[in-house]
Amino acid sequence: MSLASVWLQLHDGSLVRADQATEITVHPTPALTGKPAHWLLTVTVPVPVGSGDRGGWRTEPLHRTLTQTATPPTDAPVALARLLARLDAADAAGVVRADTSHVRHAPHPDHAVGAGEVRFGFTAFAGAGPGTALDGVVSPDDPEELADDRPRRAALAGSGAAPR
Repeated sequence: MSLASVWLQLHDGSLVRADQATEITVHPTPALTGKPAHWLLTVTVPVPVGSGDRGGWRTEPLHRTLTQTATPPTDAPVALARLLARLDAADAAGVVRADTSHVRHAPHPDHAVGAGEVRFGFTAFAGAGPGTALDGVVSPDDPEELADDRPRRAALAGSGAAPR
């Protein structure tokens, strides 16, 4: 099993394959004139990027932003790692997204993994094989919940995927 079929949706809408993420980090941005500081939840991919100045050339890993918040999302890295582990165990295929806009008003808060200001959701690809057991948004920690809750999650997701 691997996360080769699970993608992480970035803040700008682009995608990074989950098995390429080597680190999940939280760090603040500096405050600029007229713009407050905010916190970034990022994943690191093993691609070195470089920049230079009069002091020389430096390379570092590439950090990709999943979301930004006004306060530190300190629980978010563990919540995301836990979700990715569950998706890996289920051999899932689909997209994980981080949402900060509707955390307190999510239509189905029991179907998303929350971490303070950040809520993670997973949407399976239609007809994705073994991972279709995870249609819709997934949150159960208990693997038995996955088997028992398939019809309801498929209906909530509107995917039309039949339960197995």
